[in-house]
This record gives sequence, structure tokens and C-alpha cells, in this order.
Amino acid sequence: MKNDDALPPTFTRLAWSNLAAQSAEQIGLSAAPMVAVLALGAGVAATGILQTAQTLPFVLFAIPAGLLADRTSRRRVMAGAEALRALSLLAVLALIALDALTIPLLAALGFAGACGTVAYSVAAPALVPSLVGPDALAKANGRLELARTVAFAGGPALAGALVGWTGGALAFTAAAALSLCAVVMLGGLREPARATVAERDAIGEVREGARFVFAHPLLRPIFVTQFVFNAAFFALQAVYVPYALEHLALSASAIGVTLAAYGVGMIAGALAATRIMRAVSFGRVVTLGPVTGLVASLLMVATIWIPSALLASLSFILMGAGPIVWVISTATLRQRVTPQSLLGRVSAINITAYGARPAGAALGALVGGLYGAEACLALAACGFLIQVIVIMTSPVLALTRQPAMAE
Repeated sequence: MKNDDALPPTFTRLAWSNLAAQSAEQIGLSAAPMVAVLALGAGVAATGILQTAQTLPFVLFAIPAGLLADRTSRRRVMAGAEALRALSLLAVLALIALDALTIPLLAALGFAGACGTVAYSVAAPALVPSLVGPDALAKANGRLELARTVAFAGGPALAGALVGWTGGALAFTAAAALSLCAVVMLGGLREPARATVAERDAIGEVREGARFVFAHPLLRPIFVTQFVFNAAFFALQAVYVPYALEHLALSASAIGVTLAAYGVGMIAGALAATRIMRAVSFGRVVTLGPVTGLVASLLMVATIWIPSALLASLSFILMGAGPIVWVISTATLRQRVTPQSLLGRVSAINITAYGARPAGAALGALVGGLYGAEACLALAACGFLIQVIVIMTSPVLALTRQPAMAE
């Protein structure tokens, strides 16, 4: 392992695999509801079930995936997970060819593919510290997040174009091919050997990981902040489209432009993250994401009195840029303070914070339905304020530099 900030060829293979995997995920996630509506006549309830099936594995299987990543080869976990996603995509293709695809089958295969996504997402950050030196962690995490943002920005647009052109088959073909490419790239990656750990009681190992996170003075406030952020952001997203149509008087295409600003912000944040981390104290870099999220939510609230597509777009740009810097900096922090033997479980516990997303969306729909979208935007802003208070009053803010690597 190198001790400077260079990224070795082994990490380059991981980075290319990650780009292919993230692209496959975004194309598949975007194509599924389009095919459900256009080819299968799905309504709101059916697409809601499909969305649930594609997100539920993040809550159900993150912890088991983290346990597996700590017990065995993380490279093999990722390769197996991506192969599972490729098989699910190929199964959708086969059903389309046989004219046998139904909403329940599409949901079931989406669930299976998402299980692969969860395992890959848990194992990848746990693998990074064994491939690059401590000083290169931030740069490596930035590279992985840049791939995710590019896939996030381009995947849905590509999926839409392919579904509009062929009715879905070509979109799922592209996603399956990218998943298989990700598996091939992982096949040539040499993972450094780790010390063998005697297998223990699974529940005890999970508790060990949870105790480490929730007893750690830096990781605990980061988890709480992330949980509240996810809930607040998805509460805002739950009402944005009808709010933009009715209150901002935007057309469907204009709404698409404002939403695309989120992806632009993500790419800008990912590109700037490494330079920001070199120029600003580490604690302030970590707090940048939550503070930017609060500012973005206040800009959205301001559109209640100043209806403006420009304000809404600026809100989404900030919502994308700041939190990406948060993701990169907090991933680096977790990798530095967590022992190698615990990284899989700690990464998995971090992903369980995504469980706040459906809860936030449901809360947003409830408040928006009872009191209007404006009340929901105000509620989301309160959530963003809470997460800023949590992180700003924690020991994280006092960090002048990245913590020393754990033994």
C-alpha cells in the first residue's frame, strides 16, 4: 500500500467498476417505472409499489451485507452482488422478449437487483482503505462519488431516451451489459489479504459494529445528522413537483430543468471536494454539507413569497453540491477511525440511515396533504435546521485535520 496520495492501478479498476455499476443501477431504476407505465399500464399505486420494492433492501439487508463484507473477501461480495443485479436485469429482458413481464415480476426482479446494489454499496467503501494510502482516501472517495454523480445525472436521461426509442428492451440491455462489465473489472482486482477472524455469533458482531458507531464521539453525530437530512430532503421532494406546478406555475419541462440542477450541483461538488478538503479545516468541510442543505431549504421556502424557477434551481444546485462534499468527507472520516475488521458493518450502519427516506417522503405527503405544500417546505427547513445544530455542536467541528488511521 502506498503512503502518498497517488491512486494505484488496483483502485483504478475499482473506480471503473464503480462507474459501470452506478450507471447500470441508475439506468435500471429509471427504466423500470417508465416500462411499468408505458408498457404495462401501471398507475400511481403500482409505481409506488415498484419504488418500495427497489428501496426496501437498503433497510432489510444493509446490516447482513456489512457482516458478510467483514467476514469474507469484499471484492467477491461486490462481484457476486453485481452479478445478481445483472441476472435480474437479464431476467427482465427475457420476460420482455416472451411478452410475459408483469408489475409483480418487475417489482420482484427490482427487489433482487436492489439487494445486489446494497451489498456492492456496503463493501466498496470498506475495500478502499486496503487499496490506497491514508493520504489518498479523500481523493479516492471523491473519484467514487464523481462516478456516482455522473451516473445519477446521465443515467435517467439515457434510460428515458432508450425506453422512448425501443420500449424498454435496449435500456435493460445497456444496464445488464454495464453490470457485467463491473463484474469483469472486479475480477482482475487484487485485494490485499486480511487477518482471519474467528467467526462469532452474527447478532453479537452486529452489536459490536453498532456499539462502535453509536459510542464514537465523531461517528454518532454524523449518523444522526445524515438520518435527519435524509428525512428532511425526501419530505421536500415529496411535494416539490405538485408545488412547482401549482405555486411556481412551471411547465413539466421547466420542472425537469430545476430537478436537473441537483445533478449539476452534485458534479460540481464532487469535482471541488478534494481542493476544498485541502484548503479548509476538516471539521468545517464536514459541516459544509449540512449548512448548505439548510441554506438550500431556506431558498426553497423563499419561493413561497417569491415564486421563481431560478430560486428553485439554485436550491437544488446547493442541495446537490454541499451534501456530496459531506459524503466524501464523512466516508473518509469513517475509513480513518474504524478498524479494518469493522469497516463493513460500520459502512452498513451508515447506509441504514437511508431508512429515513421513505419515512420523510410519507411525512411530507401527510403534511402536504393536510396543510399544503408550503407547510411541508417549512417542516423540511426545520429538519435541515436540526441537522445543522446536531453537527455544529458535536466534536466534529473542532477537527483541524483528518483523524489518525485506526489500528
